[in-house]
Amino acid sequence: MSTLELALNMLAEATTTELTKTQNPYGLQENREVAQSGGKIAGDARKNIEAKTGKPVITSDNAARLNEVVTEMIEGVVSSEDNIE
Repeated sequence: MSTLELALNMLAEATTTELTKTQNPYGLQENREVAQSGGKIAGDARKNIEAKTGKPVITSDNAARLNEVVTEMIEGVVSSEDNIE
């Protein structure tokens, strides 16, 4: 995984965490929407980097891993909510 890929993954995770704190989502759908928002912000950053450098940031091999990371984040939040109820 390249340094930029790692930084974008961290950006997606940190942004999703902050959005979760401020929006206080409840349930799977609301948490999914927050995770998608965090991912979109990182995705927009990736597109801007690629537009400026003319090179892809995320390789096809690691694109699947990025999807796994986002899915794990959503499942972790839902699991936390289940433990609260």
